[in-house]
Amino acid sequence: MSEQPLRLAYLSYRSKPTVGGQGIYTRHITKALVDLGHAVEVFSGQPYPVLDPRIALTKLPSLDIFNDEFPGRFPAYWELKSLADLAEVAQFSTGAFSEPFAFSLRAWKELKPRTTEFDIVHDNQSLGYGMLAINRMLPVLTTLHHPITVDRRLEMEAAPNWRKRWSIGRWYSFVEMQARVARRMPRILVVSENSIDDIHNDMGVERSHMRLVHVGVDPDLFKPNPRVSRRPGHLLTTASADAEMKGLKFLLGAMAKLRAEGRDIRLTVIGRAKPGGPSDTLITDLDLTPYITFVSGVTDERIVELYSESEVAVVPSLYEGFSLPAVEAMASGTPLVATTGGALKEVTGTDGETVLQCEPGNADALADALRRALDDPELRDRIGAAGRQRVSELYTWRQSAIRTVEQYREVIDLRTHAADGASR
Repeated sequence: MSEQPLRLAYLSYRSKPTVGGQGIYTRHITKALVDLGHAVEVFSGQPYPVLDPRIALTKLPSLDIFNDEFPGRFPAYWELKSLADLAEVAQFSTGAFSEPFAFSLRAWKELKPRTTEFDIVHDNQSLGYGMLAINRMLPVLTTLHHPITVDRRLEMEAAPNWRKRWSIGRWYSFVEMQARVARRMPRILVVSENSIDDIHNDMGVERSHMRLVHVGVDPDLFKPNPRVSRRPGHLLTTASADAEMKGLKFLLGAMAKLRAEGRDIRLTVIGRAKPGGPSDTLITDLDLTPYITFVSGVTDERIVELYSESEVAVVPSLYEGFSLPAVEAMASGTPLVATTGGALKEVTGTDGETVLQCEPGNADALADALRRALDDPELRDRIGAAGRQRVSELYTWRQSAIRTVEQYREVIDLRTHAADGASR
C-alpha cells in the first residue's frame, strides 16, 4: 500500500462552524489530515466552514432555503440557475429537506472535469444520489455519524397530532435516499459501535462495509484552566434548543426540581433559543428564565472558559451517535453528567469513574445524577480527572485522522484491484 501523501476532495453539504457536528468535524478532521501531510480541498454549501489557512474552500452555494434569519423561505424564480437549483426547490415544495440531494448534484458537476486532481472523495454524510455518479469517477468514502432515522423516530413520537407527524415524515423523506446510497458506498466510516448497529438495522448497510473510526477533540485546546474559578451550582450543556433528540426539556425539568429544593442552580446553554419555541415556552412555564443563559457563535477558546467556569457539564440527550460535547467536557476536566442514550455509555465510560450516568428521557433520574455531582466535591474532582485521561487516550483528532487515512488507502486499493481484475 503506497504511503504517498493523498489529494483529498472533502464534501460537506452544510458546515456550520460552531453549532452541530458537521462543521466541527469538518474543521478538525481536515486540519488533522493536513497536519499529516495530505492535501485537502473542501467543497461545501452554506453555512460555510471555518478552515485551517492551508485548506482550500470551494463554495457550492445552495439556495440557502434554511438560513438562520428566514428559515423555510421560498426562492425567487431568478435564483434558479441550474438543474441542482430546480431539484432543490422542487423537493422543498413537497415539504422535504432538499439540501443533501441538491448538494450531491453540485458536487458531481464540480468534480466531473477535475477527476485527475484527486485520489479520493470523502463525503461527510450528504449521501445524495449524485454520490453514486461521483463513485463511478473516483474512489469514495463516507462518514455517517448516526442514522437520521433516529431523529425522525424521536420527533414523530413527540409530535402532538397526526398532521405534525405527517409533516415530519415528509421533511425526513431524504433519509430513504441516504439509505439507498449508503448501501452502495464501498466504505462507511462510523463513529461508534452503537452507530454501526443502528445503521445496519435502520438503513440496511452491510457491517462488512463499515469501519469504526472515533472522532476526537484537541486535548491541547480543551484542557483544565486553573486561572478560571468554577461557579458553584453552575451547569453547562450544548443543545439545539428544540431538537427532540438533545433532551433539553428533561434537563430543564431536572433543574426546576433542584431549584424547588432551594438549590441555586444556573444553566448556560451553548446553542440558540427559538423565541416562542417549545424550550422557550417551557423555560417560562417553569419560572427558569432568570437562571438560564443561551450563548451562540462563540469561539472554541470561549467554550473552554465556559467549561472551566462550570461545576458540572451535562449531556441530557435521548440519543447520540458519538457526542463531541461530551468528550470536550471530559477533556476540559469538567465532571460530566450524561445519559446512556445511543453511544453515550460507550463513549463516556463507567458510571462513577469517568462520568455520572442516568437513563435518557427521565428528568427525575437526571436530577438524581446532578445531586450526586453537586453534593460531592471529591467525586467531581475524581471524575473530571479520569474523564480527561480517558479522552486523551482514546479520542484525539490526530488518532482519528491516522485511522481515516488507513481507510482511504484501503478504498483506493480496492478500486485499483477491481480495475486490474476487470482488465484481465
